[in-house]
Amino acid sequence: MPKVFPPFTPAPAPWSLKGEGIILLFRFKEGWIKKAANLPDHLKQEFKGGFGYVMLVNYQESPVGPYRELLFIPGKFGKEKLQTITTIFVDSEESTANGRANWAIPKQTADFHWQKEKGLDKVEVSLNGKLVFRASIRFGGMSFPISTGFLPIRLRQELAGQVLFTQPEGKGWGKLARIKDLEVDSQLFPDIRGVKPLLALKVNPFTLTFPKPSIPA
Repeated sequence: MPKVFPPFTPAPAPWSLKGEGIILLFRFKEGWIKKAANLPDHLKQEFKGGFGYVMLVNYQESPVGPYRELLFIPGKFGKEKLQTITTIFVDSEESTANGRANWAIPKQTADFHWQKEKGLDKVEVSLNGKLVFRASIRFGGMSFPISTGFLPIRLRQELAGQVLFTQPEGKGWGKLARIKDLEVDSQLFPDIRGVKPLLALKVNPFTLTFPKPSIPA
């Protein structure tokens, strides 16, 4: 039986969003993915490499209001070699329900604490009072333009028997960043503490469009 979610106010795609965030870019090894990525069963034999991401996002404008987000993309999967968001937390029930309904993104609702200091963001995510993820990220230097044209994200999401393809598009201004401190509960979020990111960015501001998804033929 598919999981039944409480009623919510639909906010159909496309979505236009604005905010700030932190992007950690990785290239995970297959052995690490099999051991630590907490993949759903249908993806366990489908990993094809490619870039992976951890993102912390503070959406200041969205069709469901402001909310914050932590997500994990391991890399590419399947014959299409498309990316998949496998773990994602937000602090908005409306975002959770609409993300699942619109794009088959497996969002969970959690609590966020985001503290901003000069050149430093401290972010903590907890679920039912249990720590999921805590990080301090320093950033600075010159700003430079970034976009999904440089690092495209093409998603294939599967949830409750539904498969959807989506290609979000975004752009903004980035600064180089580095992780200062990191804590992870490996049962709730992939433990990236032993994996060095290829690149860490603080992006502020950015704009992002999540279009209507397509259904594979």
